[in-house]
Amino acid sequence: MEHAPLDLPDDPRLAGNIAHFAAALRRAGLPVGPDRLLMAVEAVTVAGFTDRADFFHALQAVFVRRPEHRATFAQLFRLYWRDPRYLEHMMGLLTPTVRGVQEERRARPAEKRAAEALLDAAEGPDPEVAGEPAEEVKIDASATASGRERLRNLDFEQMSTAEMAAAKRMLTTLRLPVRPLASRRRQAAAAGRIDRQATLRAALRKGDLHDLRRATPRIRWPNLVALCDISGSMTSYSRALLHFLHAVANRQGQGWAEVHGFTFGTRLTNITRHLRTRDVDAALAAAGAEAQDWEGGTRIGDALHAFNRDWSRRVLGQGAVVLLVTDGLDRGDPERLAFEARRLHLTARRVIWLNPLLRFDGFAPKAAGIRALLPHVDSLRAGHSIAALEGLATALSQPDDRGELTRLRG
Repeated sequence: MEHAPLDLPDDPRLAGNIAHFAAALRRAGLPVGPDRLLMAVEAVTVAGFTDRADFFHALQAVFVRRPEHRATFAQLFRLYWRDPRYLEHMMGLLTPTVRGVQEERRARPAEKRAAEALLDAAEGPDPEVAGEPAEEVKIDASATASGRERLRNLDFEQMSTAEMAAAKRMLTTLRLPVRPLASRRRQAAAAGRIDRQATLRAALRKGDLHDLRRATPRIRWPNLVALCDISGSMTSYSRALLHFLHAVANRQGQGWAEVHGFTFGTRLTNITRHLRTRDVDAALAAAGAEAQDWEGGTRIGDALHAFNRDWSRRVLGQGAVVLLVTDGLDRGDPERLAFEARRLHLTARRVIWLNPLLRFDGFAPKAAGIRALLPHVDSLRAGHSIAALEGLATALSQPDDRGELTRLRG
């Protein structure tokens, strides 16, 4: 990353500029408090600020504590300290007119958060940074019926920081129903089919056949396994799904035997233990720190191979339902992807594919990765909004639900 010579104000104004920058970072979702602001001013003073690269890395070392915040920090640094014209360019990308899936570049989530945060910062200094305590104002986009309906159907990738916060609150209330499975094993019951073996054993003990024993199948609950693509094009959607998955994993009496979560971009990462942490922010922060391939490339075939080899026997043995969250835009060999998808399909009870590209009316399975996956899933749904995730309830409660599969398979 090349940096031009830095032209900063004199020292008395430097602290103020860093304070405004810190406020913008906080609006963009980074956990920046007064202690970090003081550390940043001290770090810049020690490191010097005649060179842009030193200035960038000094601030990054203080303000960025999670890998997933690096992209947002870099975009906001560019907006605030380098190129004022970039803000106008970014705002033009926030609400593009979609003519096709790949015809127009859309603002990346990190770019959107940076642009929105800087627009907010332009309204004036943050009251807390200026030293004047102020009551925190929370925007609740779901306060009204119309607001809730709009939020339900809004694309996760197009949400502002406030809208995403409101959406996450709504996601925690969603239910993901599960159908119990009848086991081959049976248990004694007052009603049900006659258990011949138990009846004969009782007859041998008592000497008569008057006491007929009955039994019903034991009920067992399946596992829920989510495989979430965290490549650049899927970041917003997978973050929302993981937030939803955390709520399901921590809801008492939710029915699922176990909830397992995996992320993949260029490698597979098991984040199940983090989903069991009660605090959602701590859980997802730990998951984000462990998965080092956020917003990178996509190797779906390699990820499925690693899952089939290392994890399928451990987590798919109870008639598990698999949620595959990906747009199917794979950089690997489509034949390898098809082979591994078939293996996954054979070992899981059901594979439900959530593909955000289905939000486009003219979507067609043209990409090789999408065509490789289609024959090996049971249901295909969009998963790009709260309303789309609510549709999972239909897919799970109706075993014959196919979503968009029938249309796309032709």
